[in-house]
Amino acid sequence: MGKFFDAIPEFLFPWIKQQKMFWVATAPLGADGHVNISPKGYEGSFHILNEKQVWYEDLTGSGVETISHLKENGRITIMFNAFEGPPRICRLFGTGTVYEFGTPEYDTLLPAESRQPGSRSVIMVDVHKVGTSCGFSVPFFTFKAERPKLHNLLASKEKADIEAAASCTPSELEKQPRQTNKGLKAYWNLENLKSIDGLTGIEHAHESTVGFRRDSTESNWTVDERVAVKHEKNIFGELDKQLVVGLILGVVITMLYGCLRQLYF
Repeated sequence: MGKFFDAIPEFLFPWIKQQKMFWVATAPLGADGHVNISPKGYEGSFHILNEKQVWYEDLTGSGVETISHLKENGRITIMFNAFEGPPRICRLFGTGTVYEFGTPEYDTLLPAESRQPGSRSVIMVDVHKVGTSCGFSVPFFTFKAERPKLHNLLASKEKADIEAAASCTPSELEKQPRQTNKGLKAYWNLENLKSIDGLTGIEHAHESTVGFRRDSTESNWTVDERVAVKHEKNIFGELDKQLVVGLILGVVITMLYGCLRQLYF
């Protein structure tokens, strides 16, 4: 049977922190609006402030549904489930607030040296109900590594903005740093201003005079992120080797079988 709490029980704190991913669900008020569910990952992106308040670092994506829905009505549910160990599902029901890149609230929670490449906002959630249930039907999965592809892409866009800002005069930097259509802020302006239902998304981040103060290239990744890239490359390298060996063995077995047929049949 499911259980409900008015706040996050203390025994769930360590379990939540151990999970490698979570899901975020939001919806517009309109009856014909699109309900959105987004998977989230990257270790260290989810934070528990206390039993009634959590937040996560929102990375840039092709859509802006969560931000748009929260700005319209604030409703949000965050779900965790166990892929390893005892089965468990946990839902955090709450009201969300968006703090965009360049705002004082964002800078307080995510100073330049802490934010991930492509981080566009902080999603703060005031939790008013917590639900737990069995999760008996959720299958086992084993975590291998983080996917670095999004980090790579967004880091390259931030680097383009950094290089564009470097070409500005001091007076230009005080107003609006020069942007490039290859940069992250240009991408926000192109893809993140409206939801698919036409609701307001990013409002300030793309026009912020705050620059990207850290060149988020591979040399500045954490050890874990570099290991993830190496692990991913090794996986595909091993697959290629196994494929070649398998093809050679298949040819050899086929030839031997043909010779034996001619000798004994």
